[in-house]
Amino acid sequence: MPTLGSFALLLALVLCAYNFLAGAFALRRMATANGPQLAAERLAETARRAGIASFFALTTAAFALVWCAFTNDFSVAYILHHTNRALPAAYKFSALWSGQEGSLLLWAWLLAAYGFVLRLRHKVDVKLTAYASTILAGIQIFFVLLLNFAAPPFALAQGVVPADGFGLNPLLQYPEMVIHPPMLYLGYVGFSVPFAFALGALMMRYPGEKWIHITRRWTMVTWLFLTCGIFLGAHWAYSVLGWGGYWGWDPVENASLMPWLTGTAFLHSVMMQEKRGMMKTWNVWLIFSTFLLTLLGTDLTRSGLVSSVHAFAQSSIGDWFHGFMFLVLAVCLFTYFMQRDHLRAEHHLESLVSRESSFLFNNLILLAACFTILWGTLFPIISEYVQGSKVTVGAPFYNRVALPIGLFLLFLTGIGPVLAWRSTSFKSIRRSFLWPTLAALLTAIVLMLLGMHPWQNQAVFYSLVAFSLAAMVTVAVASEFLRGARVIQRHTGKNIFAAMLQLTHRNTRRYGGYIVHLGVVIIIIGIAGGAFNQSKEQEMGFHDTMTIGPYRLVCQSYTQDSNANYDSEYALLDVYQGNHFLGRMAPERRFYHASEQTSTMVANHSTLRRDLYVVYEGRSQETDKPIIKVFINPLVAWIWIGVLVIVLGTLIALTPNMEAALVSSRNRSATAAPSATVQGGKA
Repeated sequence: MPTLGSFALLLALVLCAYNFLAGAFALRRMATANGPQLAAERLAETARRAGIASFFALTTAAFALVWCAFTNDFSVAYILHHTNRALPAAYKFSALWSGQEGSLLLWAWLLAAYGFVLRLRHKVDVKLTAYASTILAGIQIFFVLLLNFAAPPFALAQGVVPADGFGLNPLLQYPEMVIHPPMLYLGYVGFSVPFAFALGALMMRYPGEKWIHITRRWTMVTWLFLTCGIFLGAHWAYSVLGWGGYWGWDPVENASLMPWLTGTAFLHSVMMQEKRGMMKTWNVWLIFSTFLLTLLGTDLTRSGLVSSVHAFAQSSIGDWFHGFMFLVLAVCLFTYFMQRDHLRAEHHLESLVSRESSFLFNNLILLAACFTILWGTLFPIISEYVQGSKVTVGAPFYNRVALPIGLFLLFLTGIGPVLAWRSTSFKSIRRSFLWPTLAALLTAIVLMLLGMHPWQNQAVFYSLVAFSLAAMVTVAVASEFLRGARVIQRHTGKNIFAAMLQLTHRNTRRYGGYIVHLGVVIIIIGIAGGAFNQSKEQEMGFHDTMTIGPYRLVCQSYTQDSNANYDSEYALLDVYQGNHFLGRMAPERRFYHASEQTSTMVANHSTLRRDLYVVYEGRSQETDKPIIKVFINPLVAWIWIGVLVIVLGTLIALTPNMEAALVSSRNRSATAAPSATVQGGKA
């Protein structure tokens, strides 16, 4: 099987190279030839088929690596270092992305899968798709070169092959890690497609905004995958690392957030290009930057440039990434300067009080946040280069800058929907902002009366502002739904909820976007609860009691267990709220045999109001009693609920409008009817 995998990777390299070279030559011939182009079209078709075949070659390689994991083929060095015989089947499958070589194979395979779908749908726009396919092939060559020469996943183990492997990293032996990395990679890799279309459209001076219409669904699906990947990672950190939080501004966390920020800016600003023919240069560079940031994020986990619990060991593979990023940037700059006259805006900003200006400010703030995170992430590298020693940038720096930026973005989320295109009158502003403003003020007053005093500390102040702005945005979005639904209600007589449903069906992109905004608001509410976190640590022997907040924990026992994969220690804690028994919690600490490493399994009692988060930290050397650390984290559950709302809103936005679906159905019926008549005549 290793031989088959290695051969499949070599075959994939040949196919990708042919796809790129033949595709580029065919496009060149099409651009310069004045006469018949049949030969060039046939060459382009062979290039497309080679790209399709590369997907099957890389699928074979990925299957071969997974097969080696399931059959315990420890003659393959990658399998030896990332699996063991007692490893559960699900984690043997996830071994595909647990190490550097396997994760690069996953990157290449997902890119081939995206390219496979793109090439099958080439009739949407044959020439533009040919450009995009060729550019994707160029990207794919880089990753397949890495797999063949720099980080081969099928390299054989040196010396005598051990009877068992060294095991999977304990931090990865958690159900969420079977889903989180592929989801994150689907987001990273997926941005290659809109990048390829944007670069191809610029190269061929593609007229109009059709390339945006073609790539809108690609971009939204990719953005959704990246969003889910980021929050799955946050939930994994919350459930496994045992530090009581879900986001620590780790360099690799930052690397996933940066393309999300620029991708979000792109999704908003392309609406200005579609509606008004504005920000064409801005949009092209947003998608270029997003793709480059996905490469940077992939590089940070592999090069050893930064220290992170998520990163792989230090490797010289970073030099390959640096060279490729430089090449991509050079191609983007050259193409832009050659074709920049094609990106002239058709209109200009007419008023600062308009929807265009809200999108512009939204973009500027998102890019400011991205630059801040990029600077903080790379500052240790820059400081080491300049001063000879690394200066680490911690969470306080990011919080000090990111929190005001986030609150201003939340404010823009509230005002954007109520502003009109081109210009908004003062009367319209006063009418639209009255209820959202009153909701924000009322929320702030009620919270202060309930004891939330912003002068206590900065965290409480930011939290109060967040809750108030969340109320403002919620009312602003709700008013948009109600305003449109009442019009439908007057004309149809339907109840308000049926009218809202019909309104959403009529413009799924707009109202799905509003639901996404509500999801963001819900997440902000969950994050704002962090101002009131509590924690306590205590040794707990038999029947010892710990009290924190409204909870009382009683240690009933502490014991050990063992299986073929790991040994575990855990405590059994009865939890009471007042005199009401809530249940038994069992925080656990594991020691994995193969890797000889430990891992934490957090016990969490979660409600909409707060999480009771319990960590078993080991035993005291003096008393041999378990050390239990308990956190009370208010409102955390709302973060995960907000993510589900974002998923729902995005899926609605991806759904065709009611009118578009009806027109498409009528067209299909009209096309099918003559065909049926002809067939009937033959019969």
